[in-house]
Amino acid sequence: MDINELLRTLGPRIATIRRDLHAHPELAFGEWRTADVVAAHLQGLGFEVHRGLAGTGVIGRLKRGSSERAIGLRADMDALPLEELNAFAHRSSHPGCMHACGHDGHTAMLLGAAEALAATPECARFDGSVYFIFQPAEEHEGGARVMIEQGLFERFPMQAVFGLHNWPGLPVGQMALMEGPVMAGTDRFDITVTGRGGHAAMPHLAADSVVAGAALVQALQTLVSRNTDPLEPAVLSVTRFHAGHADNVLPEEALLGGTVRTFSAAQQAMMETGMRRICDGVAATYGVAIGLAFEHGYPPTINSAAETALCREVAEDVLAAGNVRNDLRPSMGAEDFAFLLKERPGCYVWLGNGPGEGGCLLHSPRYDFNDELIPLGIRYWLRLVERALPTG
Repeated sequence: MDINELLRTLGPRIATIRRDLHAHPELAFGEWRTADVVAAHLQGLGFEVHRGLAGTGVIGRLKRGSSERAIGLRADMDALPLEELNAFAHRSSHPGCMHACGHDGHTAMLLGAAEALAATPECARFDGSVYFIFQPAEEHEGGARVMIEQGLFERFPMQAVFGLHNWPGLPVGQMALMEGPVMAGTDRFDITVTGRGGHAAMPHLAADSVVAGAALVQALQTLVSRNTDPLEPAVLSVTRFHAGHADNVLPEEALLGGTVRTFSAAQQAMMETGMRRICDGVAATYGVAIGLAFEHGYPPTINSAAETALCREVAEDVLAAGNVRNDLRPSMGAEDFAFLLKERPGCYVWLGNGPGEGGCLLHSPRYDFNDELIPLGIRYWLRLVERALPTG
């Protein structure tokens, strides 16, 4: 059976699995049903299946030939804490939880590739081992980091790792990839401004936490506008500011928080150091105490050169050269595949999900994965395995 004939029958069955996963979303580290679906499918194909990394993680291994070479293909499984506004038949059956980022599609496509490789060897001939990594908790909780800490690469040795993400706004049938940074590193911060509360009519007897907090918001923006190389992207956004409860009381305390996005470890360090310096300065200026809690999140997602070149060749083979985009800019969004890329070389690509009309955008309550991508994603994974682990 050739690949085109295979996909005509496999594609619709994988789409059915995808819609079932969409209807039964599960949040980070709680993907028990999803993991059961994945493990059962892999076991039915005769895969060596391992469970338990990061709780709900599933690893399937397929080996052919005698080579000790191995690669990892990763899909994320978790959903988002979001109320779905779609009305189609496969909408979320779990209130306040939905697949608004396409992880249902990523999981389904990788299951489809696993089935194609196991059931129809002539579709992709390879020599070595393929590890199919079904990862929990990509959204904010860092499931990839937990899998690594619990021995992913020690238990399943591999020389390279690969991932993909659907990308609304990019037409179906196109793929975008780039060497170097592709997604930003993300850190979060919480700031407590402690002044001296008092009567709003007598501000001279107080130390105003609101005024100090407002000055702090303005001053923090200079870290990007005046302390960062203009050719180096960075974002610092204060997204929360809570203070007070009455119109005639100057509150004792103001609470601020937000996010920092950068593309290098050096930038991350500069932003934290600069924030601490500015907090100290504003505290001294306004006679308040300012405490900064800076939490490092995901590192930047950085594609390695050789693996990006390999993926570009594969994508051009699958989609034709004119449909492989090299002109998209990196995203300030974050991705915990970055943890895997810190440990092993690899490449993370974007697969077009269509125009994003009607709110079909990532993290939107009206998002849905486009099932037209399924044959393309499967075909991409098959060709990548073949090229990364050649025979002969």
